Amino acid sequence: MPDPIRIAVFGTESTGKTTLAERLAAHFRAAWSPEFVREFWEIKSGKIVGADLGTIALGQMANEDRADDAAQRVVFHDTELITNTLWADVLFPGECPDWIRAEAAARSGRYALYLLCGTDVPFEPDPQRCFPAATDREKAGRLWRETLKQRGLPFVEIRGGWAEREAAAIAAVEGILSRRDTL
Repeated sequence: MPDPIRIAVFGTESTGKTTLAERLAAHFRAAWSPEFVREFWEIKSGKIVGADLGTIALGQMANEDRADDAAQRVVFHDTELITNTLWADVLFPGECPDWIRAEAAARSGRYALYLLCGTDVPFEPDPQRCFPAATDREKAGRLWRETLKQRGLPFVEIRGGWAEREAAAIAAVEGILSRRDTL
């Protein structure tokens, strides 16, 4: 049996990644992985420091690997390691270990598609979120998009209301699956 098709639900904070990953997993009856740092934040009572970046990366990779192991045809990941490096650079400049960057680069090649969630949805306040201002969210959204472009990674922009986002994501995933089925 071939490896499952890996799909990353990607984007800055409060763009609906978790909801979309859960809904796609339900729609396709597939495995999915949650974003590790949300759990880690709770464990650390919100007190995360640069020295935690390695632990966060290992937790993210473990979540992804568990979902990959449980997957059959397709698997969805609520973010992935590139996001860890982006947040490290924003929140802890100069503290991201080189091994995390190398692992992010290596693992990114395993994804068939990145679903880039736009910032065009209302910000949902949450103690784990940093940038409620629209200008900051748009700036972060551009950084996430440019990162995918610079790395030459395949992505589809997911924008609009929740129903439009879900429909666009389903269509993009069905396109990837149908191409694989015809090989």
